[in-house]
Amino acid sequence: MPRLRYLALEDLAPADRDLLARPIHLYRAMANAPGLTRAFLGLANQIRHRSRLDPRLRDLAILQVAWVLRSAYEWSHHIRIGRDFGVTEADLRLVAQGGAATEPAVAAVLQAAREIAEGDGTLPDGTLAALRAHLAEDAVTELLLVSAFYVGVARFLRAADIGVEPDYQAELDAFPFPGG
Repeated sequence: MPRLRYLALEDLAPADRDLLARPIHLYRAMANAPGLTRAFLGLANQIRHRSRLDPRLRDLAILQVAWVLRSAYEWSHHIRIGRDFGVTEADLRLVAQGGAATEPAVAAVLQAAREIAEGDGTLPDGTLAALRAHLAEDAVTELLLVSAFYVGVARFLRAADIGVEPDYQAELDAFPFPGG
């Protein structure tokens, strides 16, 4: 049961109803704080639509963070979103099984996302060097920001106990967490 109330359009002031243009549970809970939700959506839209980082690599990083943190919400949503950006079933199995990617850029991105999500988030020099071997500095910067941002999103989802919408359950069924 969510720890924050899921708001509906009629619960919001008319000027804030655009916050629920996509009425997923995450936004419905966040809408309790409209100003922060608007800022959050601005960053989320920048990441998804105006990032210089390759979209497939971006979503692989988000999926890796979701997998490491066992964020069912982010995992299920970004399986679906990632497909729109070229993430394949083989990619999803790679993230879930922690296997070695054959594409060096993918391997570096997944390693960096794992290291940012685990423990204290320290990124070893070797991982940063591997990223720089395959990505321009702006893309490296964006990757670090995206990974850290989604660590925060996953922590918010857990703290607020935001549930996965039923129409995303198929993604969890197809690619379940261990023991799940």
